[in-house]
Amino acid sequence: MDRWFRTVLLGAFFFPALVESLVRHYNFSVVLKNTTKLCATKPLLTVNGQFPGPTLYAREDDTVTVRVTNHVTHNVTVHWHGVRQLRTGWADGPAYITQCPIQTGQNYIYNFTLTGQRGTLLWHAHISWLRASIHGAIVILPKRGIPYPFPTPDKEKIIILAEWWKVDVEAVVNQAAQSGFPPNVSDAHTINGHPGPVPGCSSQGGYTLHVESGKTYLLRIINAALNDELFFKIAGHNLTIVEVDASYTKPFQTDVIFISPGQTTNALLTANQGIGKYLIAVSPFMDAPIGLDNKTNYATLRYKGTPANPPTILTSVPPLNATPLTDAFLDSLRSLNSEKYPAKVPLSIDHSLFFTFAVGVNPCATCVNGSQLVAAINNVSFVLPTMALLQAHYYNIPGVFTDDFPGNPPITFNYTGTPPSNIQTTNGTRLYRVAYNSAIQIVLQGTAIIAPENHPTHLHGFNFFVVGKGRGNFDPEKDPQKFNLVDPVERNTVSVPTAGWTAIRFKADNPGVWFLHCHLEVHTTWGLKMAFLVDNGKGPNESLLPLPNDLPKC
Repeated sequence: MDRWFRTVLLGAFFFPALVESLVRHYNFSVVLKNTTKLCATKPLLTVNGQFPGPTLYAREDDTVTVRVTNHVTHNVTVHWHGVRQLRTGWADGPAYITQCPIQTGQNYIYNFTLTGQRGTLLWHAHISWLRASIHGAIVILPKRGIPYPFPTPDKEKIIILAEWWKVDVEAVVNQAAQSGFPPNVSDAHTINGHPGPVPGCSSQGGYTLHVESGKTYLLRIINAALNDELFFKIAGHNLTIVEVDASYTKPFQTDVIFISPGQTTNALLTANQGIGKYLIAVSPFMDAPIGLDNKTNYATLRYKGTPANPPTILTSVPPLNATPLTDAFLDSLRSLNSEKYPAKVPLSIDHSLFFTFAVGVNPCATCVNGSQLVAAINNVSFVLPTMALLQAHYYNIPGVFTDDFPGNPPITFNYTGTPPSNIQTTNGTRLYRVAYNSAIQIVLQGTAIIAPENHPTHLHGFNFFVVGKGRGNFDPEKDPQKFNLVDPVERNTVSVPTAGWTAIRFKADNPGVWFLHCHLEVHTTWGLKMAFLVDNGKGPNESLLPLPNDLPKC
């Protein structure tokens, strides 16, 4: 079924000499668009007719307003992934969590301030699988006069990694729902909208990264894929990691980047090799693949002055299950933790939570074999309501949700060993309620039930610190002794390892309803999601702002 996004920049950039924070105005319209980059059987859903969509540029502490108009036949929303949305949960974007979707012919103005944030983030649709093509970059520059805490690059390049299906992704979702089985994997990965080699498709040519000898480039790399964690590698070149998820890191060098859906990574690339053409490889990582997706996309880095039709300097692609490589990369990430950019890790905890992630099987009368795959946190498969949870909370509307989400799994078992005999889940719209400014610790435990694979997990409304991770079952006595409470990496999306665990901490200093979910769209669809309800604090500065007049209705 057809939909369409379009984004237009309104010419409202003001530059008064004495004003630092500005209001950046954008207009998003939704359209179907044919693209010459892809061998598509149908037009793509795009923003401003572009795939990927336009980049939203702003500075730290700027206010951004985006009018989204829906010109297509399906509901849409837009999520500003990683934007803190301090007291502005109405602008967060997940359908039926903070807003009802924007219906055909309607529009909604997202209004938020980038308080204390700078770096690379992304925006994407947050309803069904529409983010497959409805996505783009957010570049938040430092305040004027504030330098990067690393050598200033000569140029900056945005690189967006994604997936592409030859058919409408909504048809893929619907077919999977009717069968009860996993959906078909994508036909190709894309780099800035360009696919790699696709059987039966006459490609228009891959992406080329143009560089000049001796210059340094800041690569703003975004994984907008629906279901694939990815490796990114450039033949003959090392990369210096300086930021992830819009948080500065201690710099370190690597020849390969590991990046999960929803994550961003900023890396410095110095063009210090000989004139020529070098292969860029983007390949998937999957410890225990279900529906094997081993497609690799190739692009090229080309030096200025390279003659026509030169041989390409090649690079090896990491194995599909290169777990030691992913561990080494993730273990190297540390917060900058400088005087200007301190790591404010909560040291005392008000809520210590233990969440198990699992895939189960539930009865399904309408499915082909009478059952369907589902996913759950603490054995609860989250059910989206028919109205926005934030609105129900704001108006105290009963019957929409309960605030009794379990802080621990209802049944204790060997999470990474033999699965229990009963792998059916419960269903419910259950939230976990906390007081304003509570300190939260969550141990995210992966399990070996059906799909022992990584779960890139995104928390809306907050950044968190990744204080620990490990393989096997979390040990509440021994493992906390090894937590890094000094300079853990700060993120908004973290990869929970296969049959292992990750521990995160954050301060609940943002009132509202905030989604926590696996950023593999297949698992989110199956119910691997929940939400936190953070109560107002004291006074208006610690309270949710009133709902906008143009908030969409369900």
